Amino acid sequence: MSLIHCLRALRGIVARELLRFIHQRERFVSALVRPLVWLFVFAAGMRSTLGLSPIPPYETYILYEDYITPGLIGMIQLFNGMQSSLSMVYDREMGNMRTLLVSPLPRWFLLVAKLLAGTVVSVPQVYAFLGIAWFYGVQAPPPGYLALLPALLLTGLMLGALGLLLSSFIEQLENFAGVMNFVIFPMFFMSTALYPLWKIQESSPLLHTLAHYNPFSQAVELIRFALYGQFNAYACAYTTAALVLFLGAAVIGYNPSKGMMQKKGGKQ
Repeated sequence: MSLIHCLRALRGIVARELLRFIHQRERFVSALVRPLVWLFVFAAGMRSTLGLSPIPPYETYILYEDYITPGLIGMIQLFNGMQSSLSMVYDREMGNMRTLLVSPLPRWFLLVAKLLAGTVVSVPQVYAFLGIAWFYGVQAPPPGYLALLPALLLTGLMLGALGLLLSSFIEQLENFAGVMNFVIFPMFFMSTALYPLWKIQESSPLLHTLAHYNPFSQAVELIRFALYGQFNAYACAYTTAALVLFLGAAVIGYNPSKGMMQKKGGKQ
């Protein structure tokens, strides 16, 4: 297939995801309400626990609201990745996925296009959240909002690839809630989204190890540094490696001759 055909297919998949998002206004509202509740309520209650502490990358004393904001950005992208996987399961049950995957375009390209579409949808949600947080007093340096964009694209792709991988294992929509509880909440709470690693290490060395190697932690750290105009090379490399791993496993999972589709009798 030519480059023109690939770009046309990519545009169609992204446009379809954007239209679906626009028509589902409650999805946008829920994506903002969840992190805002954590920011307005949870941060106010937990500020005394963390206090004003010197936390990298700032090397200065910051408020707890400033610290958890990158974690809440990661929460938006994590839930958006799971929402994208839900739509994959829905499309498979309704037969839309079969129509997409039997096209002459490579299956991996279609999955990557779907992944890009989900990431594009998550970016406006993040900036809308940051806009509301700005009026609440959580204000990063202005250049940081621009430097944040590449980090959002990389972390959104990684978390979306995880959701894509999970969708290859989920056969019915009814099973999705269980997967969310099993994957999303452990990933979020066993990470640096709410507390820095040094604080976690004080309470539990085992939890510290799990949080350090949690891909979501590294995604949050990449966002945290980027928001304040700095680059975390380790977090970037770790997130990129996780993206390649999750995406490669998802492509295999959607291969009817090798992955989970074969175990499901070729059901797509």
